[in-house]
Amino acid sequence: MSSFSRTACLRSLALASVALPAPVLAQQAAAPFANVPRAAPAAITLSELSVSATGVPTPIDRIGSSVTVLTAATLEAQQRRTVPDALQQVPGLNVVQTGGPGGQTSVFIRGSNANHVKVLIDGIDATDPSNPNGAFDFGQLLTDDLSRIEVLRGPQSGLYGSDAIGGAISFTTKRGEGPARASARLEGGSFGTFNQSGRISGSEGPFDYAVSIQHLRAAATPVTPPSLVPFGRPIHPNFYDNETVSAKFGYQLTDTVRVNSVTRFINSRLLFTGTDYGTFPALPAAFRSAADVQQVFTRNEAEWTPTPGFHNLFAVNYSNLFNRQQGPLDPLTTPDATTGLGERTRYEYRGDYQLSPGNHVLFGAQRDDESLLTRDPSPFGAGNLRARNGNTAGYAEAQLTPFDGASLVANIRHDANDAFGPATTFRVAPSYVLPFTGTRIKGSVGTGFKAPTLSQLFQSFPAFNFFANPNLRPEESLGYDAGFEQPLGERILVGATYYGNDFKNLIAANATFTTNENVGRAESYGAEAFVAVRFSDTLSGRIDYTNTVTKNEITNQELLRRPRHKGSATAFWTPLPGLTFSGTVIVLGHFVDGNRDFSVARLKNPGFTLVNLAVNYDVNETVSVFGRVDNLFDRRYENPTGFLGPGLAVYGGVRMTTF
Repeated sequence: MSSFSRTACLRSLALASVALPAPVLAQQAAAPFANVPRAAPAAITLSELSVSATGVPTPIDRIGSSVTVLTAATLEAQQRRTVPDALQQVPGLNVVQTGGPGGQTSVFIRGSNANHVKVLIDGIDATDPSNPNGAFDFGQLLTDDLSRIEVLRGPQSGLYGSDAIGGAISFTTKRGEGPARASARLEGGSFGTFNQSGRISGSEGPFDYAVSIQHLRAAATPVTPPSLVPFGRPIHPNFYDNETVSAKFGYQLTDTVRVNSVTRFINSRLLFTGTDYGTFPALPAAFRSAADVQQVFTRNEAEWTPTPGFHNLFAVNYSNLFNRQQGPLDPLTTPDATTGLGERTRYEYRGDYQLSPGNHVLFGAQRDDESLLTRDPSPFGAGNLRARNGNTAGYAEAQLTPFDGASLVANIRHDANDAFGPATTFRVAPSYVLPFTGTRIKGSVGTGFKAPTLSQLFQSFPAFNFFANPNLRPEESLGYDAGFEQPLGERILVGATYYGNDFKNLIAANATFTTNENVGRAESYGAEAFVAVRFSDTLSGRIDYTNTVTKNEITNQELLRRPRHKGSATAFWTPLPGLTFSGTVIVLGHFVDGNRDFSVARLKNPGFTLVNLAVNYDVNETVSVFGRVDNLFDRRYENPTGFLGPGLAVYGGVRMTTF
């Protein structure tokens, strides 16, 4: 297990939460997110924790940054099987997926680009070095083994370095604890869906373990709009198959030394209808293409706590991401496959020292080495390429409680990149709870940067007279936000946050379309507001609204795929012990997009509304049954334009657990 969730620290934080003043307890009674209601009223007074916001477990009500936490209980109650489905409800995000499960999935945070999101899986940088623009594909991630998802909004490079211009998303897998336990889940439903998962976990003395196997198959998801296909041509649905295996082990060698290891392997295949650019306007191809993905993420670390309050972490991370693209799969003229392999190795040290309760200092150093290997046999492609780059970084952070009700987190980081040189970033995030009213005022200001990718630095396309630019500089951002949270009694919490971001040195094609240059500038600003209500110990709900305004400062046009208005509502109801209902409503306002082949560069996508319902029932201590309905009103929508979102779908299954 990563040291980010050390048992001793969690225990001390929980005890500290109980001792908070009454106004703060009232604030916590309506949780920052509409979590599954718990049977014991006292349990809901414990503050939710965030790890990614500061690097150590910290109650959310002491953090100035905007953070959303999705727990395993929430994901299980809503039956969100894929990460794109889970992230739809998070404020400030637009999730764009080319069709159903397995389709290329991008996430835009507060108007930033899709490649401006730092993604961590158990502390491992999950970005693919072989991806041309560095955007992470969320479409390959399943949720069954996740204990939490944390979404940080606003620049986070002061702690996390490159990519964290718009924010960071951290995934943490479940750790084994308690007696040996095995569980299995079977699920079937619409679009040829047949899913299975199994998990074995537990702890024995100083050793803990958790091994999970997940299989998701959606054999026939309609993705291509019929209006785009010539009359008489068959329309092929998407086929997606994903096998994910994860393992997490820990061993307490001595009272002061612990070792941890985590590994995740993803193997997936997607058959999809690509676009035939041999026609104008381009049409969906007559034959499907294939995309194969194999990904390995692993982290091995040692923790050393020589004295109470002084914790040291030494870690080695490695990721290997392989992709293979082939198609259209015309049996007479099937083209050769294009492949990409991205590798990253990180050596890391991090220490944190507790000066006193509520006062920490954190410091660390990292060395990253990344490489890509691409093979493109097409005469119009990039050919074969090997490229490497490295980065060395150091950072420090102070987490302080200067006086009652106040907290402050400030960090600074310096990166020295082998290709473009130094970059220094920071973040400051204060929070203060006013006496008597319980009003919490919070805010943050920070900077971010995005390093040029290996492809942008070294990969050329001579057939199109487009060449790499090894002189590219990092993209940069300055972002800020300010907001408040106000408890109304013991069961209602309301809040709002205003934010703004300025992006500069964005990498884009030059005026002659012969290379990339740092010529782009953009801005975004808006507001996030919410109302969270705990109606009773068994019923809770939350409504979120996000307003986002974006502008390309070069063309004075609104940025693509950033809806100005987004709303979501979530509710959980447990009318009887073991019986839980959940409901989610997602409302996305209209946004600017291009058509499928961008022969029409700008058009209006009308947006959409989705309603999802789920029910879970524990038949007994070892057997549970569940079912859900997605897109209840069968709303037809496209996000992005030219790719159908899944229509009305019904799923059901059974979960079995042994002790």
